[in-house]
Amino acid sequence: MRITNVRPWGQSPVDIEITDGLISHVVPHVPALARIGDVDGRGRLGLPSFSDVHVHLDSTRIGLPFREHTGAPGVWGMMLNDRNNWRDAETSLPDRVVGTLERMIAHGTTRVRSYAQIDADCKLEKFEAVLAAKEKFAASADVQIMAFPQAGLLLEPGTVQYLEESLKLGATVMGGIDPCQLDRDPVRHLDIVFGLADKHQVDIDIHLHEPGHLAHFSTELIMERTRALGMEGRVTLSHAYELGNVSDAATERVMDGMSALDISWATVAPATSGKQFNLAAMTQAGIRVGLGEDGQRDYWSPYGDCDLLSRTWQLAFTHGLRQDELIEHAAAIATWGGATIMNRGLTRLGSTGDRPGLRVGDPADLVLLAGETVTSTVMDRGNDRTVIHDGLVVADQLELVL
Repeated sequence: MRITNVRPWGQSPVDIEITDGLISHVVPHVPALARIGDVDGRGRLGLPSFSDVHVHLDSTRIGLPFREHTGAPGVWGMMLNDRNNWRDAETSLPDRVVGTLERMIAHGTTRVRSYAQIDADCKLEKFEAVLAAKEKFAASADVQIMAFPQAGLLLEPGTVQYLEESLKLGATVMGGIDPCQLDRDPVRHLDIVFGLADKHQVDIDIHLHEPGHLAHFSTELIMERTRALGMEGRVTLSHAYELGNVSDAATERVMDGMSALDISWATVAPATSGKQFNLAAMTQAGIRVGLGEDGQRDYWSPYGDCDLLSRTWQLAFTHGLRQDELIEHAAAIATWGGATIMNRGLTRLGSTGDRPGLRVGDPADLVLLAGETVTSTVMDRGNDRTVIHDGLVVADQLELVL
């Protein structure tokens, strides 16, 4: 397969040859050498395809009518709002998950790490819906499923057993959530999370909404277990928006620990009143950073549109980025940064000027987008897109073709 007249990261036009799912040649574009069967890039930008490393496919309401937001404040109150309503939606959960994943792929996301809530209420029902969608679109996207204890591990009997069953059935990431604030027993909570991950040899991703010093305490415990079990490169902190909000010295300590243990950070670009991690500083420290949409217009909030390019704009906006290099860096996080979390064999971003993903040897997972520059593409967020996964065109003009 060959893609012609595409501008990698907005640079000069090239032709890209793809062999066995990898980029095998990149040469300057010569119009006279066009041949039948080529994919015409039409001078559009080429980026690595998007990587959504924090999405809750299991609670989606994408495609359904808007409803009044009825959730109470806090994780537990929001969880109960979902629990009280998700079965009464206008269409079945499996159909909602399939429709949402299809729309994500059509917009350019071919790497997805989705949560699957597992608790005493839904048991494995939400996990099975996400697993079915993963299998349906196996040729169009790489999907990792996280066994996620949204209601905690210790508050309802049977939760741990259901979580372990999902790991046996195909979940490849073990989740945790607010070890101190939700379960109020961080040692036992993390012993279970790390114990199941170690037993089944899967990665870990821990939701961390906890405030300031409490978040730092939980992170210290997470680092201790990562080091003790030799799980360097296998752990992600999601949200963790308070870790940059205590003091410069505390932020530096936690960043040093994350760097040394290759603990990554998945953000959903929240609007916060405090001081967040600095994106450039995280990359400079060698910490893998990825982006996700979180909920998709669900019972937690009305936000989410299946388009990680929109969330890239939000990442740049909430971090106050104006310079082209830094906005392009936000796009690199949304594409390649998340890919390196899902596949630690990929080289992490080295600087705010690093623009990987369209070089010889890189996976042929690309998205072609209209725009003069990467910054203009992030600002305009147009619909002229062609999506390539594993060397095949899987979507064009926001419609799946594979």
